[in-house]
Amino acid sequence: MAIPPPSNNLPVTKAAERDAAQQDGFLREVDEALREEQVVDAFKRFAKPVGALVVVVLLALAGYLYRDSTVKNAAAVRSEKAMIALDKLQAGQLDAAASDFEALTKEGPDASRTLAAMNLAAIAAEQGKVDDAAKRFAAISADPKTPKLYRELAAVREVTLRYDTMKPDEVIAKMKPIAVPGNAFFGSAGELLGMAYLDSGKPDLAGALFAQIGQDKNAPQSIRVRVRQIASGLGYDGGVDLPSEAPADSGAASSDRAASSDKESAQPAPKQKPA
Repeated sequence: MAIPPPSNNLPVTKAAERDAAQQDGFLREVDEALREEQVVDAFKRFAKPVGALVVVVLLALAGYLYRDSTVKNAAAVRSEKAMIALDKLQAGQLDAAASDFEALTKEGPDASRTLAAMNLAAIAAEQGKVDDAAKRFAAISADPKTPKLYRELAAVREVTLRYDTMKPDEVIAKMKPIAVPGNAFFGSAGELLGMAYLDSGKPDLAGALFAQIGQDKNAPQSIRVRVRQIASGLGYDGGVDLPSEAPADSGAASSDRAASSDKESAQPAPKQKPA
């Protein structure tokens, strides 16, 4: 058997691998240099726009923080002024309180200005300025910017003050949308609406409404007691009067003050029908 000559491919292969490794390393260096150059070019190209954007963002953040702090400080100042005005009102200093509330009607958000306006109207009513108070309440109830709760309360206050000079149909038109079960002022608005029904010769509507109010546990107790008595006289069952539901003392503080916790005042009696 012939023996093959020894192969001389091994040294060639090692040399080729060495050259390939050197070539690969060279290509990596070139690639890294190219990427570095691209990064530098990109930085030069976008450094100013990006820097400007960062500055804008920082300025916007600073402005937001400043505005937030300013708004909170202003709210704290308004709250302190309102407390001072309420203290004057409770102390019977009506003119001084009215002056403070007048200033507050020009400051702050809609709800804050509305509360000040409500208190101004309540002060006018307590001073016996019925027409002025009614006009103030009417303006509040007609203002679309006023929160719905305050618009309804103002409407009830206006009708309460003007009831004797209003036609039954006018009272019905104003109170019917508010005298709905579940409404915060169902008791007060419903009592006014029922009185207007009586004055317009609709005792069945009045009796059914009074009975519904008398059975509504969310209505103020003083109103429930009154309307149950009227409902009973009209032949309707308004529920059973409980000992805890006795009428409130007539000497209680006036509920015309908007700052009072009891927002529903006593309603007028039905007008006397002609014989």
